[in-house]
Amino acid sequence: MKRIIITSLIGITTLTTTPLILPLLPQRSYAQTSNSQAEKLEQLLKTASQQKQQGQPLKAIETLQQALTIAKKIQSRKWEALANLAIGFNYYSIGKSQKALNFYEQAFMIYREVGDHFGKATSLNNIGTVYSSIGEPKEAEKYFQQALSIMREISDRLGEAQTLNNIGAVYRSIGEPQKALTYLRQALSISLEVSNHLGISKTLNNIGAVYSSVGESQKALTYYQKALVIQQKIRDRLGEATTLNNIGLHYSSISKFQEALEYYQQVLAILKEVQNPSGEATTLNNIGQVYSSIGKFQEALEYYQQALPIFKEVQNFSGEATTLNNIGRVYDKNGKPQEALKYYQQALPIFKEVKNPSGEAATLNKIGVAYQNIGKPQEALKYYQQALRILREIGDRSGEATTLNNIGVVYYSIDQPEKVLKYYEQALPIIRKIGDHSREATILANIGVIYRDSKQPQEAIKSWKESVQITMKIRAGLQQQHRKAFIQDNESTPVALIDILIDQNQPDIAWEWYNLATTFDLADYTRLIDAKVKNPEAQKLINQWQQNNQQLQVLYSKIEDEWSPQLSQQINQLQAETNQLAADITNKYPEVAELFEFKPEDIDKLKANIAPGTVVIQPALLTGVARVSDSIAIFLVTRDKPTIVKKVPIDAKEFDRLLTEYRAQLENPNADDYDLNQEKLYDYLIRPMETEITAYSPKQLAIIATGKLRYIPFETLYDKETNQYLIAKYPIHNLTRISATRKQHSKTTKSPKVLAFGNPTPTKIDLPGAEIEAKSIVEKFSGKHLIREKATLASFKTESSGFPLVHLATHGCFQKGGCPGVGLEANNILFANRETFNIADAALLGLENTDLIVLSACQTAMKADSNGEEIAGVAYLFERAGADAVIASLWNAEDGITKDIMVNFYENVKEGMTKVEALRQAKLGYVRENIHPFYWSPLILIGDGSEF
Repeated sequence: MKRIIITSLIGITTLTTTPLILPLLPQRSYAQTSNSQAEKLEQLLKTASQQKQQGQPLKAIETLQQALTIAKKIQSRKWEALANLAIGFNYYSIGKSQKALNFYEQAFMIYREVGDHFGKATSLNNIGTVYSSIGEPKEAEKYFQQALSIMREISDRLGEAQTLNNIGAVYRSIGEPQKALTYLRQALSISLEVSNHLGISKTLNNIGAVYSSVGESQKALTYYQKALVIQQKIRDRLGEATTLNNIGLHYSSISKFQEALEYYQQVLAILKEVQNPSGEATTLNNIGQVYSSIGKFQEALEYYQQALPIFKEVQNFSGEATTLNNIGRVYDKNGKPQEALKYYQQALPIFKEVKNPSGEAATLNKIGVAYQNIGKPQEALKYYQQALRILREIGDRSGEATTLNNIGVVYYSIDQPEKVLKYYEQALPIIRKIGDHSREATILANIGVIYRDSKQPQEAIKSWKESVQITMKIRAGLQQQHRKAFIQDNESTPVALIDILIDQNQPDIAWEWYNLATTFDLADYTRLIDAKVKNPEAQKLINQWQQNNQQLQVLYSKIEDEWSPQLSQQINQLQAETNQLAADITNKYPEVAELFEFKPEDIDKLKANIAPGTVVIQPALLTGVARVSDSIAIFLVTRDKPTIVKKVPIDAKEFDRLLTEYRAQLENPNADDYDLNQEKLYDYLIRPMETEITAYSPKQLAIIATGKLRYIPFETLYDKETNQYLIAKYPIHNLTRISATRKQHSKTTKSPKVLAFGNPTPTKIDLPGAEIEAKSIVEKFSGKHLIREKATLASFKTESSGFPLVHLATHGCFQKGGCPGVGLEANNILFANRETFNIADAALLGLENTDLIVLSACQTAMKADSNGEEIAGVAYLFERAGADAVIASLWNAEDGITKDIMVNFYENVKEGMTKVEALRQAKLGYVRENIHPFYWSPLILIGDGSEF
């Protein structure tokens, strides 16, 4: 079951409403009072200003109270108004919003009484900032609009610009970026007109913040940098710190954490220099957030603990409470809920004291989660119910749905399914109305679990299907830095769906969904590496679709903490536009339709594209689902027979260890203990279906492997009962997936022409065998070989489309993190003069008439967090580019034997064998000699195994 919690982070605010401050002293008039009293007032106000600048707002308030007493005594209404305004400002700065509001309202009444229009406008502006800070943007706008009218009436252009800035901030906070930009651009125009450089820089900063809020981070950065130049020029150190902070936030949002830290350290130095302790503490918090994001929790804790005493000293209560929550989150993430609880319980009364209901509800939710984690569900319920009441009172629909979900999770843990369903079914319509599809998928998944446990499988299937489709749509639009965490959070629902479909004796539908998941992984891989499509108009629309999705992710993350009807409407509108764009692309450009498939194809369409005489074997790991035993499902699919599926129980950790160990043994020619693992894998993956396979008498086996199984050549699996490798029984090739469309080729009786590249120079590791390989192949076929310095990238790009067979005996790197041994980044192929080709551009090569691409010296590696997508992804990209099949190497094989196998392969092809049989026969000599599979098994055929 998934639990959602509300988070509350702190940072220097990128765009907020800002209170206005009147000139320090009103125009002097000593007719009614003595010079000594006036001078004392003047001195007190100066002292208070210094105390505020030094981070001592409470001392400033004490000083201002003295000034207020004197002003009342001498009956100076303007002095009295100014003191009230200044006291309100200091209370506002430490988070005491209600007290600030009281003093601002006192100031307003006095200014209205004495007819001071500028004072009235200033007070109205400041009242608006308070309402904005406590989550009442509409009330805030009402006061700002009144202030704006007065500023325009008295022709105060500076005040008008500031007020326009504040209105822009309100519209940004409620999710109306275009309106926000309209007001901010008016503010910018006025500031430029009156040459107010401070106003110009501030407004540029605020415009940047709006662009940041909708995911246009590069535009945001441009505005921040413009603001920074002005601030540095006019020596506005505090403004400079704010902008540097915003740039830090920008880099943090795109996961460039080192750059973010560098900017935050600059901010910290400036704030220390100008003696702004509250800002300093906020920046320490931001640095802590970065370390928390990259999993360095001890460093995060150290920065939070530096921030906490500063907030306490300057009595910034909101900052103190948020920091306490942040410290609690660190302990929570480290599996120490008891320790986290101590900090949450310190934060809670502070949020109550400063009348911050949103912070209070968030903290109550965190306390509930902590109690849930330490096994006290009744305590968790008590705090969730308190949070729910507050969230409903303040109209926070997003938080309400989150809390309803959390309550459902508690009831699930204590086996009360009726109550679980009751709370989930309350949460679901709220989430749908808001437009938060990520949480909609989570709640649907949770509802499916309840139906499964309540023996209502059809209802469970319905909920899970809907959940999986939503998560696929979201995942398709995720930026790379968010993708891994999202997949981990949502990987169990598709497994649960396929598992229950098998149990309900619906193998065809189960396989449809598994094939969709397999196809989606590949389409997702193309998005991950930013693969191109050939048609420039289609590419333009895909780019727009991706940009829309990135904006949606920003809005989804924002709505949890800043829900509003306007933001909800904006999300729904953008989501509808994005869905329609995907439909338009699919209809107009069928060749890229797979990138947008979120529903499974009909199985009859899929089966029709399985080659005659082929038996497809697709193992599906069904692990990681609560209350369901781990298993591996073996699907057996043919063109014209019913789909068969069998589930084999496994220990997930042991099976993963087996795959990892066996792959390591395959890569090591000196390993001599691999036979036991070969036999185990045969027993898991082939033996359960052995009778059915034999009954079909297949011409060939096609393997659709997923996850770490992609790193294993199935032909090396060993049948201990017949003492045979699987390759000795059948020709074997791999498929990336079953597609609903299949390219038709007219076969030729002529030997295909080949373009062969071999051993481009210079290179870190010479491949003399590859050079001989390229020459030998062309000797047997008509064609062209390009070796050493002639094996150029330019030749590959311009000549590949003219040959049905393209052979690349050159280094290629298809493993995460790159291949430093050969000096290549991931997803690149090496050519002469150290030039490289990124496979993301494969579609631009024009391979529509290409039968086969051979990558005989590429390099992959199985790492702890790998799932083999790079192997299938390479083949998938070349398939999408037009090639029928790809031969690729699973590891960096021995140069000489690879050369012999490839030369024999081409001889067999020339004799008329199918591609899959030709490769099998080229290997069988080494198999019969009982040579280690390291030498003969790395080259696998992926795609169409038929003849040329």
